[in-house]
Amino acid sequence: MSVDPASTPWKPAATVAAVIERAGRFLMVEEHTSDGLRINQPAGHLDPGESLAAACARETLEETAHQFTPTQLVGVYLWRSGPDAGAITYLRFAFAGTLGEALAGRALDSGIVRALWLTPDELAACADRHRSPLVMRCVDDYLRGQRYPIELLYTHPSALSAPASFTPGVLAR
Repeated sequence: MSVDPASTPWKPAATVAAVIERAGRFLMVEEHTSDGLRINQPAGHLDPGESLAAACARETLEETAHQFTPTQLVGVYLWRSGPDAGAITYLRFAFAGTLGEALAGRALDSGIVRALWLTPDELAACADRHRSPLVMRCVDDYLRGQRYPIELLYTHPSALSAPASFTPGVLAR
C-alpha cells in the first residue's frame, strides 16, 4: 500500500547550530557532504528525547570534541535546500554559549574532516563552500549582538522520552 504524499503532513527538519566566538574567530567544521567539502557551524538534527539546547551541546561535542553549554539563542531560521519537490526545509535554532576545552583523543563524527577557527572575513571569503546561507547569517546576527534568553525555549518533559522505535543516528525521512 502506498502513502499519498498529499495526506502526509509537511514538516521541516529541526536542526541546531552552535555559534562560538573566541578572540574574533568562529569555531567551524569542515565536512563531507553530498555537495562536496563544506564549511558549517557545529550543527545537526534534533533527536527524539532531547531538548534543543541538549542537541546543540551533543552535536558540538560530536563534531568538534569540545564540550559546549548553550546559554543564549542567537536566532531561529527557516531555509529550503532547493526548488525541487525533494528539497528539504530546515528549521534551525542557533545558540551562543560557553565552550570547554577540547577532549584529547576524542574522535570527530563521521564525515567531519576537522574543526577550524575562522575570522568573519575568512568565513565570508569562502561563502561558496558554506553548507547553507544560514552559516554566514548566524555569524552576522551574532556580531550584531542578536541574543535572546535561552528560557524562550521550553521543553515539556514528555518530549524528553525517545520513542521505543528510535535508533540514535538514524533519521526517518
